[in-house]
Amino acid sequence: MSAAETRQAQRATRNGWLLSAPALILLFAAASGPLLIVLVYSFLEKGQYGNVVWNFDLNGWIGILYTRDIFDETLKLADAHLTIFWRSVKLSLATTVITFALGFPTAWFIATRPPSERAGWLFLITIPFWTNLLIRTFAIGEILRSEGIINSVLLWLGVIEAPIQMLYNDGAVLVGMAYVYLPLMVLPLFSAIERFDMRLLEAGYDLYASRMQVLRHVILPIVRPGIVAGSILVFVPSLGAYVTPRVLGGGKNMMIGNFIELQFGQGRNWPLGAALSMTLLIVVTVALLFYVRAINRGGAGGGHG
Repeated sequence: MSAAETRQAQRATRNGWLLSAPALILLFAAASGPLLIVLVYSFLEKGQYGNVVWNFDLNGWIGILYTRDIFDETLKLADAHLTIFWRSVKLSLATTVITFALGFPTAWFIATRPPSERAGWLFLITIPFWTNLLIRTFAIGEILRSEGIINSVLLWLGVIEAPIQMLYNDGAVLVGMAYVYLPLMVLPLFSAIERFDMRLLEAGYDLYASRMQVLRHVILPIVRPGIVAGSILVFVPSLGAYVTPRVLGGGKNMMIGNFIELQFGQGRNWPLGAALSMTLLIVVTVALLFYVRAINRGGAGGGHG
């Protein structure tokens, strides 16, 4: 390439960046501005009636793991906070596992249908997205409540003598989140399985591999990008879920999203709420980095094979 062509290419690149600069600045400000405000609030002093006092204070971050005694101001471990953190992570991981267990066979079934039928099955999978999340959550509540479908059928069959309390516990939250986020697992899995070369299955069986060996050593490694993508798409929103734990879990079984809302609302502790929000952001970022690393490792492994 001549010097003139090089200068022309550099000028075109520079002009492209200049033309896109307003949009990039707007997107950067819209994305980072609110996060920067939350970050600043996490290092400020708590106001008496909410809001913040513009004095540097680390109590917001300290309050994530510790609470101060109201009498002598000594620090003690915040057991309730750790319980909420553990419940959030536990339910998010359980939701991811359940949606994978249900979503993988579903995605495999859809991907192995004739091409003319796949669109119809995918349409059925995406129908729940047409309804508001709150409505879907209330629908699950109507199924699980004492006078709901499950208890009514069990009472009619004589299996139970009194309604089973299935609402306002971790199990109800888990069922609700698995129902809400199942499509987010099915769609990435379908995308990965659809590109799967079915001749590899025949090759595995020709080499006398069992069904389980074919699943473990042929199918799962190849569709791993879809598994990781679906897991991230389910785990991340589950970790910060607010509506489903609030409706199905009641006031006692809150998750970190409900706990953050409580600090900005009734708790009137904005620095703690901001620190919790940043902590949640850090956890999500680590999960996304794991996703990128897993995808890159999977691509490198596939290229080597």
